Amino acid sequence: MINNKLLLDVFENKELKFKLSTQILYGEKFRILSKNRYSYKIKTSFDNYVGYIKKQKYLNKLKSTHKVFKIKTKIFTKPFNNKKFETKNFLSFASKVSVIQVHNGYVEFEKNKWIKQQDLKKIDHTEKNYLKIFKLFLDTKYTWGGKSFNGIDCSALIQLFFLYNKKFYPRDTKDQIKFKKININSKIFKKGDIIFWNGHVAICIDGKKLIHAFGPKKKVIIMDIKKTIKQIQNNSKLYVIGKKNINDY
Repeated sequence: MINNKLLLDVFENKELKFKLSTQILYGEKFRILSKNRYSYKIKTSFDNYVGYIKKQKYLNKLKSTHKVFKIKTKIFTKPFNNKKFETKNFLSFASKVSVIQVHNGYVEFEKNKWIKQQDLKKIDHTEKNYLKIFKLFLDTKYTWGGKSFNGIDCSALIQLFFLYNKKFYPRDTKDQIKFKKININSKIFKKGDIIFWNGHVAICIDGKKLIHAFGPKKKVIIMDIKKTIKQIQNNSKLYVIGKKNINDY
């Protein structure tokens, strides 16, 4: 199945009442494992994540031709830059769409749903500059289980780089730590180093600064590496357990 909702919440429990686990972007694939009264138990195709989604209609197939390369792109009812055609809805970064037609610099991806052509890249586009992607989300609200402009958590911020580039990478920090061997020498950091704590992850933008979705600050923020490590030690009693450079994946 393919998600045709702008953003689909995935929960831990079939009643959909417990905490958010992750989200599925528009155009992402998943497989239904079982059906309940109000929900489906599913497994995502990209990262094999298992959880529960609302029982409703989804697509059987969608040939994605493009993907969103902005933190969000506004949806219009007609292909004109006019407020009367604007909706309150957006597609989030890395959402995949199938282009129906192009007109006046806009792309129709569903009937009467248009987005700006300049906000899209072809489906096979890759972006090696990971900081370009991470910095899109600066000041985005921290949300446990979030994966979009509406809110994002620390592990999703890292995973989105790999998702955009069609490279497998686990969703949760505990699994990211296990995915390939990490370097326990964590006294010296350089650009591209992913730093792991139990339950948290961040990435270095150089030898002195890092970027992460940080719960205590309630947003995606750039911080000093040493000060961040000290703050997490003092406030959460968590210590750096290792690192792995993003270029080694």
